[in-house]
Amino acid sequence: MSLFRAIQVYLQQHKYAINAQLLGDAASLAWTNLGYWHNTQHYPTACRQMADHLAQAVDLNASDALLDLGCGRGASLLHWQQQYHVQQLAAVEWQVACVAQIQHHMTDVTVQQGSFLHLKQLFPQRFFDVVLCLDAAYHHSLAIFLASVRAVLQTEGRVAFHYLVLSAYGEGLSTAQQRRYTYLLQAVDIQLHQLFSFEDTLKQVEDAGFDHVQIEDLSTEVFAGFAHYIQQMPQKTYSVDAFKIQMTAKLCRKLYQDGVIRYVQISAQASKRSV
Repeated sequence: MSLFRAIQVYLQQHKYAINAQLLGDAASLAWTNLGYWHNTQHYPTACRQMADHLAQAVDLNASDALLDLGCGRGASLLHWQQQYHVQQLAAVEWQVACVAQIQHHMTDVTVQQGSFLHLKQLFPQRFFDVVLCLDAAYHHSLAIFLASVRAVLQTEGRVAFHYLVLSAYGEGLSTAQQRRYTYLLQAVDIQLHQLFSFEDTLKQVEDAGFDHVQIEDLSTEVFAGFAHYIQQMPQKTYSVDAFKIQMTAKLCRKLYQDGVIRYVQISAQASKRSV
């Protein structure tokens, strides 16, 4: 097998796996998101800031039954317990190794291995006050993601997640530009045809049965912030993991500089009306 083919196979098998230690977090339950880079150049701090910004959008509190989607290695779960004193906590994670690690360290948390696009199958008899999805939902169709979330939310339950939207410039891409961005995003498991304008994204969320929708552009704090952090890091190792991180940072920088695609935080409340 050629080296190029070996890298392709590795990336396909481990497309969501991130070497947190190379990013700057050596904890057993490590952070693995892009981070919210406000007045810090410390990776775990930026990740905690991203989690806090998401939680604050839905006023997360200790009495909430919380479902964390795509929880990675579990740092966010520990954060919800320690900083928000959440007692009723469940999570979904696709990576088998991450689920095993969390179950070993956090025996009081229900962690389901599987896709968060099928939440009713994973939690057939359970409903949540809050659903949070930290830096992961944009790998999937917004409509399918929201339908899955809506099925396990309490009436007037709250949801917050990160997604990508097209800027006004992005809506006017030529066919050649669309093709270029399609290939670029497919490399990180994102489908350009599933991304829409701010206005159309808002309508999708409302049509899925949500009210009080808020969309906040975090492109500077996330795209530019992560790219700058990785650029400043000394490259200590040459590996597929390091290459993946470098390529992610370069993509973040390009997306930020081009201004075609914006990184946003979306929060909403489940409406009383049926969908």
